[in-house]
Amino acid sequence: MREKLEKKITREKVKPFSAGDFILRLYVFFFFLILYSPIIIVVIFSFNEAPFSYFPFKKFTLFWYREFLNNDDLMQAVFNSIKVGVVATLFSLIVGTLLALAMDEFIFPLKGVFHRVSTWPITFPGVITGVALLLFCSFVKLDLSLVTVAIGHITFCIPVVYLEVLARLRTMDKSMVLAAMDLGANRWRAFFSVVLPNITTALIGAALLAFTLSFDEIIVTIFLTGRDNTLPMQIWAMLRRGMTPEINAVGTVILFVSITSVFIWERLRSRDLEQKRIQMAKARLRA
Repeated sequence: MREKLEKKITREKVKPFSAGDFILRLYVFFFFLILYSPIIIVVIFSFNEAPFSYFPFKKFTLFWYREFLNNDDLMQAVFNSIKVGVVATLFSLIVGTLLALAMDEFIFPLKGVFHRVSTWPITFPGVITGVALLLFCSFVKLDLSLVTVAIGHITFCIPVVYLEVLARLRTMDKSMVLAAMDLGANRWRAFFSVVLPNITTALIGAALLAFTLSFDEIIVTIFLTGRDNTLPMQIWAMLRRGMTPEINAVGTVILFVSITSVFIWERLRSRDLEQKRIQMAKARLRA
C-alpha cells in the first residue's frame, strides 16, 4: 500500500511535458520580454559610448554616468527629489501610523466608511489630484514650490503607510499589550515596549515604499511644481530636446533605487508573514 502511494506521488510530481505547457511557457516568456525589454534597452544604452541610442552596441563606457554627476541641473533636481521624498515620507509615517493605531484600537460610528475614505487618494487619477491641489493652492494664495510638491506627494503616501501599518497591527497578538498593562505599564510604555517593536519592519517597509513613490512621481508634480524641478520633471524637460544616453543613465539610477527599495520592502513583508506563521503554529501547539 505504501509503495503504491509513493509511486502515485512520484507520478504527480513528474508531470509529463505537454504542448499546452510549452505554449503557456512561451506565452509567459514573450509577455515578460515585451514588458521589460524597453527597460533593459535603457539600461544597455546607458553604457554605450555612442551619443545616440542605436544598435549595434559600440563600446562599453561609464562616460554618461560621469556626465550625469557633472550636470548641475540634474544633481540639483536629485537633491530636490530627495528633500521632497524625505519630507513626504516622514510626515506620512507620523500621520499614517497614528491613523492606523486609531483604526485598530478604537470603535466608533462609520468606522468602515472612514477606512475607505482614507484609502481613496491612492485610487484617484494623478491628474485629478494634481488639479484639485492646484486649485486649493490658488485659493489659499500658496505659491507653487517644493513645499506644494511635498504636500501633493503626502496625499498619496499617507494611505500607503496607513494600509501597511494597519495590516501589521491586525496580525499582532493583542494579548501582549494587555499583559504589559497588567504588569503596570501605561499606554505609552506599552506602545514603545510592545507595539513599536512589532511594527518596526512595517514602518521601514512603508517608508521605503512611500519614498520610492514620491521620488518617481511626475503627474501630480507637474501641476504643483514651481521654479525648482524634481528629477522626473528635469528629465521631462530634457526629453523635449531629444533622448540622450545621459537620460538613459539617469533612468538606470532611478530604476536601481526603485528596485532596491521595493526588494527590501518585500523582504520585510515576507519576514513578517513568516513570523506570523510561526506564532500561529506555536499558538496551535499550546492549545
